[in-house]
Amino acid sequence: MPLDATTAETRAAALNARYRHHGATAVLEHALRDADVGQIALVSSFGAESVALLHLVAMVDRSVPVIFIDTRMLFAETLVYQQELAERLNLSDLRIIRPGREALFARDNENLLHQHDKDACCTLRKVEPLAGALSGFDAWITGRKRYQGGQRTALEFFEAADGRIKVNPLAHWSTGDVADYIAENRLPRHPLVAQGYPSIGCAPCTSRVKPGEDARAGRWRGEEKQECGIHFENGRMVRG
Repeated sequence: MPLDATTAETRAAALNARYRHHGATAVLEHALRDADVGQIALVSSFGAESVALLHLVAMVDRSVPVIFIDTRMLFAETLVYQQELAERLNLSDLRIIRPGREALFARDNENLLHQHDKDACCTLRKVEPLAGALSGFDAWITGRKRYQGGQRTALEFFEAADGRIKVNPLAHWSTGDVADYIAENRLPRHPLVAQGYPSIGCAPCTSRVKPGEDARAGRWRGEEKQECGIHFENGRMVRG
């Protein structure tokens, strides 16, 4: 359950001090049993690099709840990939969350909201469903990394957001670290990666990335928008 903001920030700072010099696996193992973290779930998009963290979590504890937000606007390839990975990794507590049909009918009946208000669309299809899915948890695990740039460059292992602890085990991994982990463990890549999509979100707002571009350049191309909103608190980006 959410803490007050001050308590959450104090706990996040203490956790960072405690585990600052640990690696990804150790941070994850400690997060799953540290009382300052509490009840925890993994939130995964089953996107371009998601398999690395999903595999890492599965190796530590396959029973960790895994929350997948199906916005109803994802690529078909993502939905198939999600099913294949869940079976391969034997995830025992996968929770597929979707925006309610009544809310979609009331606020995006023609599925065109993303064309004129992308933030409102993300709120309807991702932020609000995730908030409901996290209602019974004190913390959640993300796959964000510093090298992804933008507002993620100062990312720490632990941060406070909306009264919960967010755990970023891969915060210090490089793109090479992720690629090496996937190769060494012979993990399947998202099929769209080979087609020029190094970062994958909803189909209408994701485009191919050209050689030399930032990996997230294809997300909301031409917009100032950099995040879907699930990593915001009170409308602002959360920093570690």
